[in-house]
Amino acid sequence: SCLTLTAGCGDDPTSSGAPTRLRPLNPVLVSEGREIFRYATFGNETFWTDTARLHEVISSSVSPRTALAVGLNVDADALPATLRQALLAGQVDLDTPATTVALLKLGAVVGVDGTVETVNGRDTLVRVGITCALCHSRVDASVAPGIGRRLDGHAATDLNVGAIVALSPAIPDARKAVMRAWGPGSYDPRTSRDGLNTPIRIPPAYGLHGVAKETYTGDGPVSYWNAYVAVTQMHGHGSFTDPRLGIDVRETPDQVTPL
Repeated sequence: SCLTLTAGCGDDPTSSGAPTRLRPLNPVLVSEGREIFRYATFGNETFWTDTARLHEVISSSVSPRTALAVGLNVDADALPATLRQALLAGQVDLDTPATTVALLKLGAVVGVDGTVETVNGRDTLVRVGITCALCHSRVDASVAPGIGRRLDGHAATDLNVGAIVALSPAIPDARKAVMRAWGPGSYDPRTSRDGLNTPIRIPPAYGLHGVAKETYTGDGPVSYWNAYVAVTQMHGHGSFTDPRLGIDVRETPDQVTPL
């Protein structure tokens, strides 16, 4: 699972509560975990595209300036050198959604996976999904505010998840109002299950190696929370069961549960 394997990528050695004796991390697993954490969508494009229709909203009204304003980040390492130089020189149009589509084509928007195809001679965003890095990464702003090198595992404290999800035309207006009130750096991972409005601060994903119950609720280990979020919040194709919450989701093929 993504956070389990990524836990060692940015471990905070001063993290309280962690055991003092930990087994060395397997570098192969850490590398695999980093890839999963950064890029795996678990098939959730079917929700964010077919149901939420966010690809339509992004293509029509989300410019890079708008995206940066709601806390989305751009991975500078995914940009060609000429584009980085143009950004520094103020020569890139940050007010057109076409530039956002171009950044998605490059795989440069942290935590967002976009499929861009040529339709009628122009680049068109046809699918969009999200990854764990959306909420649990940020950049160092070394190029510009919101644009820089990835900091894996850091909480996306500027990310306005509610405002982003509320862009979907499939969300009822009453629910959009609740989500927009969360503000940057907060998210309610239970509202889709209990209907309540109890947002919490987005936590970092580092410093958890060896900790038995890392979740705010103490429901279980980070692998439990990964599965819960991947299946019920990210809408990935997988299985998650917890009788305490009345949740029993079983999908085939399961793209979330480790083999």
